Amino acid sequence: MTDNIFIDEVQGHQKRYRKLIDFTHSSTRAAFVMLLAAVAALVVANNPAHHAFEEILEMQVGFFLGGQQAGMSLHHVVNDLFMALFFLLVGLEIKYEMTVGELTNIRQAILPIMGALGGVLAPIGIYLAFNAGNPETAFGWGVPTATDIAFALGILALLGNKVPSGVRVFLSTLAVADDIIAILVIAVFYGHAPSFEWLAAAVFVLAVLIVMNRMHVYALPPYLVVGAVLWYCVLMSGVHATIAGVLLAFTIPTGSRVNLHSFMDWSGEKVRQAREAFEPESPVLGQGEYLSTVKSLSRVSRQVVPPAVRLEHRLNPWVNFLMLPLFALCNAGVPFMGSEPAAVFGDPVFYGVALGLLLGKPVGIMLFSFATVKLKAARLPEGVTWMHMLGAAILGGVGFTMAIFVANLAYADAARIAVAKLGILMASAVAGIVGFLFLLAQAKRRSREQEATAPVDGE
Repeated sequence: MTDNIFIDEVQGHQKRYRKLIDFTHSSTRAAFVMLLAAVAALVVANNPAHHAFEEILEMQVGFFLGGQQAGMSLHHVVNDLFMALFFLLVGLEIKYEMTVGELTNIRQAILPIMGALGGVLAPIGIYLAFNAGNPETAFGWGVPTATDIAFALGILALLGNKVPSGVRVFLSTLAVADDIIAILVIAVFYGHAPSFEWLAAAVFVLAVLIVMNRMHVYALPPYLVVGAVLWYCVLMSGVHATIAGVLLAFTIPTGSRVNLHSFMDWSGEKVRQAREAFEPESPVLGQGEYLSTVKSLSRVSRQVVPPAVRLEHRLNPWVNFLMLPLFALCNAGVPFMGSEPAAVFGDPVFYGVALGLLLGKPVGIMLFSFATVKLKAARLPEGVTWMHMLGAAILGGVGFTMAIFVANLAYADAARIAVAKLGILMASAVAGIVGFLFLLAQAKRRSREQEATAPVDGE
């Protein structure tokens, strides 16, 4: 507990600060803010203000010197730069899972990994069933393959302890594995024809980052500076620039620069020195020896935390509460005014995307998970039933952020992008609501069963 560490006068500030930290690290609240941004995008897209909003998005920002300029539109800043930071955060989460999380033990990870694979292949099959014969739309097969980890886990968090913890572990690991597949799909299939000169430059910069890691460079600024160069090289190469965020994440150290065994003795000695140097009756400002000792302890203590953890902690609130909502605001708008319902609901893209998420995701996840368990390659998490698995699989159909991102890359025609977005929004909303209600019903049913089998007092 730290309540008695701070002086009475700032206790209120500290409580508000803790509340802010809790708020900005809540997946449920992040999903809610992103949902509000998506609703705002739909409102703007369907009123006369949308022309002004589109003009703002096309404003050029960057460096302009004389006749020379280096810039991009605000829309591209959000989709190429901010989303690269989102992918950096995704990469850090993947690296955590592969280092100390659920992806370290293949026996534990095989079930969600196979579920993720099924949740990618089945939507592709459904999408191509509607679009394989149309060369203009067939390339959109990647749109319904991705699960939105923020929304899916945010919805699951609403259920609290009503569902076993194994359900959350399964869904979060599945979403991470799903993200890995989505990143590979974007990198391989949804870039432009590569410029080999810039690609070679990107490989060189990546090699520099790897060398920095091997040379035990633990300061974050050098990685961020070189990472910015990597982002530019990847952007110019034709491969989608967001991939640079993932590559950067895998080069940032996950270890501590501090010898933790020595730190325990050293920090204890520093605390002892600070206690001896402290003069209770004197102003802190004039206690040079005490302040010097405390600053030394503070400086080294910060370095105990691995760079990857420090970066993830700093990025998390900015990505979840600024960059992803901005992405939703800029990309989730679907104009209904002037649209012909027959044209929308007669478009195979709509059915391929919507049914790919709504049916393909849960069917693929369940089939591959069931086969994995029956083949004894894995088993269900403790306390988790197949009904829980089905609820989690339905939530896998929430494909908001990544699906919209891929849709922007997959189609050249703005009308097709709008139809795909409509399919994504409708399917994600239905999957989220149905998945939540299904798991809630399972929780209530299980509670009734436990009450029915509980011993009666006196028996």
